[in-house]
Amino acid sequence: MTYEIVRFPYDGAVDADGHVLEPATLWEDYLEQRYAPRAMRIRRDERGLEYLEIDGRPSERTVKGVLGLMGAMGDPDVHASPHRRYMDNIPYGAGDPKQRLDLLDKEHLERAFLYPTIGLLWECEVTDPEITVAYQRAYNRWIADFCRDSGGRLVPIAHLSLLDVDSAVAELERSVADGCRGGFVAPFTHTRKPHGHPDHDALWAKATELDVPIAIHPTYEPHAILPSRFSFTGWSREAQWYLNVLVRQGVQQAFLTFFALGTLERFPYLKLGVLESGSGWIGSLLDRMDAAYNTNVGYYVDLVFPPSTYFRRQCFISGDPDEASAPLIMEQVGADRFMWATDYPHPDHPGTWVDSLVRLVEPLSHDARRRVLGANVNEIYGVA
Repeated sequence: MTYEIVRFPYDGAVDADGHVLEPATLWEDYLEQRYAPRAMRIRRDERGLEYLEIDGRPSERTVKGVLGLMGAMGDPDVHASPHRRYMDNIPYGAGDPKQRLDLLDKEHLERAFLYPTIGLLWECEVTDPEITVAYQRAYNRWIADFCRDSGGRLVPIAHLSLLDVDSAVAELERSVADGCRGGFVAPFTHTRKPHGHPDHDALWAKATELDVPIAIHPTYEPHAILPSRFSFTGWSREAQWYLNVLVRQGVQQAFLTFFALGTLERFPYLKLGVLESGSGWIGSLLDRMDAAYNTNVGYYVDLVFPPSTYFRRQCFISGDPDEASAPLIMEQVGADRFMWATDYPHPDHPGTWVDSLVRLVEPLSHDARRRVLGANVNEIYGVA
């Protein structure tokens, strides 16, 4: 099955969360020389199966032989195979900036904000702050180069970690100076400290100073905190579907900590986003947060205003084009807080997004449609 390119009928559409497939040699090419022996790379085992090597050891969280699935749009076969090669399955535009610009033209998209693929896999396994930041710095340098000559149509977003906050602060400042327009963090922390914990305040302060957004994006998570109370074995179809549906729970929990710990009150100019986790649920979450805030349960929460006030003031959320219920709550919550994304080229978001997005925005008012399609993300990230 191939990705069908279809032209989107509305002007001004912006992909708020597209992806790239990083070259297999990225970390060998972009890491500083002192980290070269610890470079992340793709290797093959004695059976010919590809696997991800992280800091000199095989990845335990990813499965051998399926890295090629990362770009296998619509491929129903999830079985490991020596014939499935990562570099042989990079779809058009996923690994080449000129191709990506051509794809944007053909799909009638104004620009795309870009996030990693391999970069979403490894962080859950690495607890060494130094190599974590080195890996992220290498990726951030590469994605800045990838987007550099696109005339602002390909927008790089920096990968950051809360494992070493001082290093994350330095990397955000460095990467923004290099062209990145914001940063993202994983939905987990190895320290188990909530994202909104004051120990992380230096990063939110730096983002506020630089006037760039920070978003929470799904990644692979450590096995101990996967959003499931059940056990699945192996790389089964059932497990992948089940965990894919639940992936938003980690993001939701990380997002909630910014309210529970008063982070948005401490940083009233912080722009905080939630990505690739749907958007239709935000209405019910805000209702519940406000309800709890107005009872004795919320007495000790360090917020001056109801949680929904902070969301409308400084948060944003990206949803999927196929969310039929999302338009029902967009204008009620605030249409200026919503955006959409293709997630291209990841296999769980096929090329049918055009028809789905048309259905999603048709019920909206003209101004709300304009905002959701592109004006919001352009404005929030300062690229309008």
